[in-house]
Amino acid sequence: MSERDLRPVVLGGLTAVASVAGVVAASRWGWLGPDVGRGDGFCEAARPGWVRQPANTWSNLGFVVAGVLVSAHAGHRVRLGLTFGRHPGLAVAFGVLVVLLGPGSMAMHATQSNLGGHLDLLSMFLVSGFALAHALMRFVRRGPGLFVVVFVAAVLAGMAVHLRGGDVPVLGHVGNAAFAVELWVAIGLEVVLSRRAEARQDRGWALASVLTLGVAFAIWTTGMRGHAWCRPDSLLQQHAAWHLLCAAAAYLLFRHYAAERPREGEHPAYLA
Repeated sequence: MSERDLRPVVLGGLTAVASVAGVVAASRWGWLGPDVGRGDGFCEAARPGWVRQPANTWSNLGFVVAGVLVSAHAGHRVRLGLTFGRHPGLAVAFGVLVVLLGPGSMAMHATQSNLGGHLDLLSMFLVSGFALAHALMRFVRRGPGLFVVVFVAAVLAGMAVHLRGGDVPVLGHVGNAAFAVELWVAIGLEVVLSRRAEARQDRGWALASVLTLGVAFAIWTTGMRGHAWCRPDSLLQQHAAWHLLCAAAAYLLFRHYAAERPREGEHPAYLA
């Protein structure tokens, strides 16, 4: 294999173009259904036309950029670290899933449709499911087979909770709570993994990702309808900042994964 494989970035780029074009077309011609007010709890006022919340919609392009950057990095196998280097398909998959976060969220904010809301949560569970499955796979020292099982189970469980409906304090919809739980379990497993002797984790990238996500969430809480800082008609929206910071956090998480290295004389059994 050559030092650089262009297939990951080509796949990431094609996914970006096709998914964004699909959501734009679906929004423009109403394929996702009528505006039922999904996402109107966020501060930005709905505008006339086919992009109901422009700031909250177009800020999702940050995920597309982050995902393409991940895909470009995934083409350099020698820079993928321990687990991703052994299973580069996982790195490629992560790049694609980060890309899909963008159009998934765009679908809701552009249309405020019911189907758009489902696509938004699905794209979120694809990434939280990946984080959980990737951490658990390494925690129990197993291979990609377990990753696939846990990933599918996490996505299906998250969507089941979301579709069941209901509200919770602070986070609003119960689907958001399920997403948060999956992320926090993944973070907890990463903390345990960082203390194991068999692999060296770069805690700097992990800490940067978690701190960025924490700042993003703090801003998210101020971007709700009725908050004192809410300015519905402004093009500068807190929820748009949430999108951009979450995109940065996803990229930093990838860099944490790619920085994993074996300790001297160690070779984890799950990579044999």
